[in-house]
Amino acid sequence: MSLNRPVRLNRTLLGFIGLVLLAAGGFAVATHFGKLTLLDANATLTPGTTAPPTWVWYAVAAGAIVLGLLLLRWLAAQLARKPKTHTWRFETDPDRGRTELAAGTAIAPFLAEVEAYPGVHAAHGTLAGTHDDPALALVLSTEQEGDPTAIRDRLETHGLPRLRQALDLEVLPVTVEFRFTAKAAARTL
Repeated sequence: MSLNRPVRLNRTLLGFIGLVLLAAGGFAVATHFGKLTLLDANATLTPGTTAPPTWVWYAVAAGAIVLGLLLLRWLAAQLARKPKTHTWRFETDPDRGRTELAAGTAIAPFLAEVEAYPGVHAAHGTLAGTHDDPALALVLSTEQEGDPTAIRDRLETHGLPRLRQALDLEVLPVTVEFRFTAKAAARTL
């Protein structure tokens, strides 16, 4: 699960822009080599024979560079899915062996517990960092009737202290992102 909310829209726009640019480039190359005869390959690009002022070329080049860098940044943001997780190693006596714990395995029971909270539709989380410098990123989908304040209070008073105790941590920095679903809570008759 990505922590980047508009990821589907961004990827759709990137794909569409890429297809448009590929089509325009293919059209230009095919026209230049005479494969398409919709336009005259020897015709001028703009009417008239005078070149534009020099500042126009600099402005176009600067705009293209800025636009290219913005698009590269946008593309790089699509690759950032979630924080990097590590396998935690607990070595008190290396001669006698070591214990390894996958970060995803460590928080699976915690996420199952949080999903059972009233008003929570789904819980996703990533335990990032090492045992010496951990960080927890939570994404909670709440139902329409869900109360984020009550959910946050229950996390701080019940869920997170138990997780810190289970992982033998004194401090665990947490970020919580609430997403609201359009689904109504299950009703009992």
